[in-house]
Amino acid sequence: MKNTPLIQLSGVEKRFDIEQSWLNEVRINKGKISRKKEQVHALNGVNLTIQKGESLCVVGETGCGKSTLARVILGLNSLSAGQIHYQDQRIDNLNERQRMLFRRSMQMIFQNPYASLNPRMTIYQTLSEPVSFHNPQLSQDDVDYKVAKLMESVDLSPDLSDYYPHEFSGGQRQRISIARALSVDPDFIVADEPLAALDVSVQAQVLNLMMDKQEERGLTYLFITHDLTVVEHFSNRVAVMYLGKVCELADTKTLFKSPKHPYTQALLSAIPRLDNNSIQPIRLVGEVPTPFNKPQGCVFQARCAHANDRCKIEEPKMVLQGDTSSVACHAVEEGRI
Repeated sequence: MKNTPLIQLSGVEKRFDIEQSWLNEVRINKGKISRKKEQVHALNGVNLTIQKGESLCVVGETGCGKSTLARVILGLNSLSAGQIHYQDQRIDNLNERQRMLFRRSMQMIFQNPYASLNPRMTIYQTLSEPVSFHNPQLSQDDVDYKVAKLMESVDLSPDLSDYYPHEFSGGQRQRISIARALSVDPDFIVADEPLAALDVSVQAQVLNLMMDKQEERGLTYLFITHDLTVVEHFSNRVAVMYLGKVCELADTKTLFKSPKHPYTQALLSAIPRLDNNSIQPIRLVGEVPTPFNKPQGCVFQARCAHANDRCKIEEPKMVLQGDTSSVACHAVEEGRI
């Protein structure tokens, strides 16, 4: 019997209304006046499962919906359509009071450690607040002990607990953010580009720390990143997103060895390789679509060298391949690639 996924997304959609004057919303069609709100289509029918203990990396260009995906999973944004299950419990339809039961199990590490920590709170206050809130039975000594252990677990001295965030470097701040996420002993952590604001020399330290914590605590990660070299070393599986849709899903080795979707091939061709200089980057041409006007058919058609008339009309579905990867591409399905 197959294990129940820790997280399961089914047909998830998220649309944001664009704030504009009522005059811009007025439409006249065949003499009839109507009012239409413009929307940003951030997520468009995302189906995804995350197994317990794995690291699933989500990659794609800016604006493809990666961060929105993270926020809807954690309930920071409501869904426009679809369902999200945590194990066997549906969580997208819960109110704030009901969702509080899941806050301990699901935590987030934000992209910018300079903005995600409250500058008016000491590190002790930052770490002790969630510990005390979710464990009201703990004494003050127990809370102090827990905070000290949290700081030690991310290689920071407990003696620094009375310092403020501005007194730390970027790498140290991100370690504090990791400690805050670990403070309530979660099962699932969403990391939204946690290395983006850090120097390259510090990125490896933070990444190794996250991998060590996963091994120690059996954590499950949804890791969002632009850095494909990080993906290759950190993830078990990779989901490639384009304009709010998952276009390819595969285990990491399969994806890097045999990318199938044209967009994935273009992404991986851009990675600098010292061992093989013969691979030329694939240059994507054509107009880049926007989430304001989602195209009919395949969302990648305008930039795809393999697109045909079917791609302009029919939206491709995720199809399981022989190597266990899944690809949403008519050209792959028809054997044209």
